[in-house]
Amino acid sequence: MKSSGLAVLLTLGSLFSFAQAPKTAAKTKPAAKSSATPKTLLWEISGNGMAKPSYLFGTMHILCEADAVISENLKKIIQSSDFICFELDMDNMDEMMGFMKYVRMSDNQQLKDLLTEAEFARVEKYFSENKLMLPFSMLTHLKPYFVSSLISERLMDCPKKKSMEELIMTEGRKYNKEIKGIETVAYQAGLFDSIPYKKQAKDLLAYIDSIDTYKKTTLKLAEVYKKQDLAQMDSLIVKSDPGMEEFMDILLYNRNVNWSHDIFNISQDGRQTVLFAVGAGHLAGDKGVLALLRKKGYKLKPLPN
Repeated sequence: MKSSGLAVLLTLGSLFSFAQAPKTAAKTKPAAKSSATPKTLLWEISGNGMAKPSYLFGTMHILCEADAVISENLKKIIQSSDFICFELDMDNMDEMMGFMKYVRMSDNQQLKDLLTEAEFARVEKYFSENKLMLPFSMLTHLKPYFVSSLISERLMDCPKKKSMEELIMTEGRKYNKEIKGIETVAYQAGLFDSIPYKKQAKDLLAYIDSIDTYKKTTLKLAEVYKKQDLAQMDSLIVKSDPGMEEFMDILLYNRNVNWSHDIFNISQDGRQTVLFAVGAGHLAGDKGVLALLRKKGYKLKPLPN
């Protein structure tokens, strides 16, 4: 599968963790909070009954190719791990290629049914001027948040993009590492069924209407990621638009709780060393995976990256 396809799939559950930030971007969190989290994306998980350590790495699903780099330390961990676990099992092509059946709106609904005629015309105009990998006639049948994720990939100022997951998987293939997934495509796509399609359509319209602002936010997020500043990344999430706050549990926080349980089980009760590579936005903050694992009694050690 092309890297763009991988990135879009992995963006399903995390796009709107960040996309609503511009309206309140002027606010800041206390300086003490920012300095409390070491600037690294790579963490060792140990203790709490684990016979072997596992590792947690924060990815960004869409990066300019020049910025997508694997550190020497991460390469060593990939080589020494028993297997690699992403948000999705990207080595399962049946799972990956079947994602289209999950991203269609139910009951044959279409985008034009969710917007006024004038609003739909604005969306149609955008896609006539900005061609994506799928024709507009097909996009109108898909869940609007998925369409937004397709747009987000275009906002990076570079001709070629890469996902960190793709690079990690390529490095893992050198050592025949097995790939697993914490979630399924069906589950991630199903998250959007919990959010009214009409709201998704209105958010898609707002996304398009303010595309220049969202582009700046996307580029800012990429810079924060390159600095490995998880505290600032968490700040972007916390400042999400009030309209999305009621859905943050669905899109982000409940999944973090699930993952904090799953990590021990996936590592065979701590008997195997696993590299868990998930979106960096899931790691930091009081409701992030790092904090949740600490509360369970695990030791989280920041590693040079």
